Amino acid sequence: MARKVGVYTRISRDDEGEALGVARQQRDCERLADLRSWQVVKAYEDNDVSAFKRNVVRDEFELMLKDLRAGLIDGIVAYDLDRLARQPRDLERLIEIFDERPRLEFATVTNDINLGTPDGRTMARIMVAFANKSSHDASRRIKRKHLELAQQGKDSGGPAPYGWQREDRTKVDSKATEAIREAQREILAGVRIGTIRTRWQEQGLGNPRAGTKRMAHHHVEHILTNPRLAGYRTYHGEILHGDDGRPIKGDWEPINTLEEWEAVCAAIAERKQKRPGKSLARKYLLSGIARCGLCKTKIRGQINQRWEPGSKAARFSYQCSVVNGGCGKVGRTGEPVDALIAQLVLEEQRARASVTAIQGEQRWPSEAELEEVTQDIAQLIEAERSKQITVATLLQLLPAKERLRDELKLERARFYKEQKQAEAKNDAAELSVEEFFALPVERQQEIVLHSLSAVIIHPAGRGRRKFDPSLIEPVWH
Repeated sequence: MARKVGVYTRISRDDEGEALGVARQQRDCERLADLRSWQVVKAYEDNDVSAFKRNVVRDEFELMLKDLRAGLIDGIVAYDLDRLARQPRDLERLIEIFDERPRLEFATVTNDINLGTPDGRTMARIMVAFANKSSHDASRRIKRKHLELAQQGKDSGGPAPYGWQREDRTKVDSKATEAIREAQREILAGVRIGTIRTRWQEQGLGNPRAGTKRMAHHHVEHILTNPRLAGYRTYHGEILHGDDGRPIKGDWEPINTLEEWEAVCAAIAERKQKRPGKSLARKYLLSGIARCGLCKTKIRGQINQRWEPGSKAARFSYQCSVVNGGCGKVGRTGEPVDALIAQLVLEEQRARASVTAIQGEQRWPSEAELEEVTQDIAQLIEAERSKQITVATLLQLLPAKERLRDELKLERARFYKEQKQAEAKNDAAELSVEEFFALPVERQQEIVLHSLSAVIIHPAGRGRRKFDPSLIEPVWH
């Protein structure tokens, strides 16, 4: 009876994504299995997956080990031993299974190695050790080359970052650029990253990985705060600085000005500090804004469980709740309250915009001070290099200058954040009520809070009554 074996194929990098390399390995392995009268019952393919990087999990390799241990296959065929293992620990895991099942078959197209014998295992360990050293040497050379390219402001290859063309990484992609800039405007206007992530997922934006069911929050955050947007070159996630202490600029088209990028980064960082680990999600316009007219407790929106699309019933209501410390005596249908507040707020903001002079973009007043501190740092570093001062002297003077530089940069980021946020909020004056309700609810709330500090909902008395706008009291700033 023919032995049932599996074929394992792997290639570290497949930029085209056509899987041609693993297909060639598959054919050669099947030919070898046929020569040995083995029956190939399963194929394990790790395409575009490294066997050297320790943080990479090879799903098909793990499944192959599981099937070998469970007895679903009687052996494995690979093109070469280094397709299976480039880390000694992976080889030892495979050998451990051969200890448990001594009659397992093993073969490679390029070598004749028997993992069932001491000599074969010794040879396999030597080969994997050499393959591991070869990968280490290649990794060291590649890292040095990437650092050199980064210091020159050049790209180092790989998939094009979202926002730039795949064919030419120095040119921006117009569709992706517009999506990024729109999302950044929403961030400054108070919209959550989670809301943007959901919309991008639905619209196929953000270059999610193939097979991704839910785009990661940090993936969207990285796209919107990537230093590359402002033209900065990074290395291992950090902005690179030249000998003069200034950030190195890349040779590609930027998407943001420095002021725009810093404003978005500051807005996201500030939001994390205010509510670390807590959701900012809102379902209703006046959540956290509406208050009971009797006890002044905050009122929350509550969904009507009996509501169905097309029915005349109210979809939700604002209700003072005893559970939240309220009196439980005041409630109101939600839609007419929201419509009234939206109309009043938009009218107020249009009136304000008509009498407020439009100011041009102001520059941060301490730019010259930051420039001076940056030059001082560069001069200190150069003085130490030219042996004008000692390392000890440099380390005495440098920390204070660096702290001042970082404080000034943070102050600049906050300045432009507040400026951009004010611009985003002032845009509401041009919205219609329909356009207002088409916005994410977080954006709607920011517009309302730009004009109001609270909305008092007064009791309407017993029985079903017609909506009375006079019982809704907006508290203006």
